[in-house]
Parts: sequence; C-alpha cells; structure tokens
Amino acid sequence: MEQPKNSPQLQALLQVVGGKLGMSPETLRQELEAGKFDSALRGMSPQDSAKFQQVLANPQKLNQMMNSRQARALYEKLKR
Repeated sequence: MEQPKNSPQLQALLQVVGGKLGMSPETLRQELEAGKFDSALRGMSPQDSAKFQQVLANPQKLNQMMNSRQARALYEKLKR
C-alpha cells in the first residue's frame, strides 16, 4: 500500500534524513520529488555518496535495500 505524501511516517523520515544531511525536510522533499540528489549527495561522505548512486542506478539493489531488515526497523522506529 502506498503511503500518502504527507503521512506522519514520511514526515518523520524526511526530518531524520534532512537532519543528517544538514538540510530542511521541505528542501529534501522538493529535491527528491524533482529527482535531484545533488544537495543530499554533498552532505554525504564520498564513499556513502558512491554507494547511494550505485543503489539508485540499480532497481534490484534499491528494492533489496528498501526491503532490508534495517530499513524496516528504521521505518518502524520512525512510525512510533
């Protein structure tokens, strides 16, 4: 089931990730919706940025990552 764009879970995730990347949740949302990752990538280490780009370029890897135990645990933690 697809979550609405303004769901509390999405807001919490944008807040956490935006904080880690040093950008506001709204800026992060706008960039992601526009398909832009430049600001997000600048906030990451070169190694993390390279890994992120590899995952984005491979739909299988992206699906694997999103279905990982760690991703589910993070989602559950943010949902509370």
